[in-house]
Amino acid sequence: MELNVLGKPLLSCCDNPATGYFRDGLCRTAAHDYGTHVVCAVVTQEFLEFTIRRGNDLSTPIPHWKFPGLKPGSKWCLCISRWLEA
Repeated sequence: MELNVLGKPLLSCCDNPATGYFRDGLCRTAAHDYGTHVVCAVVTQEFLEFTIRRGNDLSTPIPHWKFPGLKPGSKWCLCISRWLEA
């Protein structure tokens, strides 16, 4: 069983749209996850604009990936480095 930083069972961040490195709703990682997607965040408009400027547009839908695009208030597993940077 995977645990969060408080030593409790890891809970789903969001499954609609599916988030996380494994797209299973959990903010967990593996050795080949170079982004280390471990922060469950509620995104703001300010963050969405920031991450677009940094080259990662999370707002625009990508239908072939079944990604509707995030809006302020959406939950999403962020890379720890982007979270720290923001």
